[in-house]
Amino acid sequence: MDRLNLDDFSDLIERPDAGVRQDAEERRERLSVPPGALGRLDELADWLSAAQGSVPVSPIAHPKVVLFAADHGVAELGVSARPAGGAHALVRAVLDGESAVAVLARRTGVPVRIVDAGLDCDPELLPEEIVRRRVRRGSGRTDTGNALTVAEAEAAVRLGMAVADEEADAGTDLVVLGDVSVGGTTVAATLIAALCGTDASVVTGRGGRPVDDLAWMRKCAAIRDSLRRARPVLGDQLELLAAVGGADVAALTGFLLQSAVRRTPVILDGVVTAAAGLVAQRAAFRAPDWWLAGQTSGEPGQAKAFDRMALNPVLDHGVTVGEGTGALLVLPLVQAAAALAAELPLRPEGAEPRDGGDAHADTTAPDPVETTG
Repeated sequence: MDRLNLDDFSDLIERPDAGVRQDAEERRERLSVPPGALGRLDELADWLSAAQGSVPVSPIAHPKVVLFAADHGVAELGVSARPAGGAHALVRAVLDGESAVAVLARRTGVPVRIVDAGLDCDPELLPEEIVRRRVRRGSGRTDTGNALTVAEAEAAVRLGMAVADEEADAGTDLVVLGDVSVGGTTVAATLIAALCGTDASVVTGRGGRPVDDLAWMRKCAAIRDSLRRARPVLGDQLELLAAVGGADVAALTGFLLQSAVRRTPVILDGVVTAAAGLVAQRAAFRAPDWWLAGQTSGEPGQAKAFDRMALNPVLDHGVTVGEGTGALLVLPLVQAAAALAAELPLRPEGAEPRDGGDAHADTTAPDPVETTG
């Protein structure tokens, strides 16, 4: 098999249909509510309509949460508040319904799929359908060596591509994408700093479970050392993912690229999915048009990546728990936007939109009318 060339995706990925988006915008202007009265819900509906190629937009019938899981060797340096190699416990919490994303998914009726790309645990600790496609057990320390071999990086990308195809073939019409990892924010920050040409201190955050100042300094040093190894391979995405990425980030990258090929819209969650998106954008500049930035997690690297991809997060609620939680909170808003755009009546030709409470209207009460009799 020939080596995978991610640059080939540039020819495979098209933008969502601009003509459909224009039709959706024109239809929105004829809705019974005043233009602009629904705020950003209008934008969400237009994005989804273009992704579907449908006017009016169709309801989201089969959403799914997809999580890629892995451990990162850099966590051995004490850069995370969680123990190195402990990501399997986070996966177990999702499976047992005890994590935030599991609770929200249960309440909203959205299925959750977890794919083990590189957990550092005995396979027997988790169900076989989760661990059976693992690329390797844990990733190497990126400050002193490669996270993966190039062959493993390619295998992880192909894993993500395969999962994207499986979801598209199964009828999944919107994906909430996240990661389950320990050390993932350090790896993500390294990739973002490398691709954006910034220093370690600019992208180093405190993680989903915030670390103290000493751990933050260790994290910053690890990213700085990893950057020295990332810069020489910036011209090759697979080499970059092998040097300073990890199995989950590589799988996420493949998933995002193939989802764009299959015209499946995706909501991104935290800094790890943002980093994978940045790598994918490097390969195919049109790919981010198929993605929605779900929420801002407060990680400076995530903000840097979203800005580079011209993605504006929908929510800013300070949710840092990860595992797709923040992105899943956006799903009801996208569903509401689709419903309003499709089901609100159109006003008759020439009629004015219904009064939606114009903030600039004259609200002065009229003088009382005197009557006699």
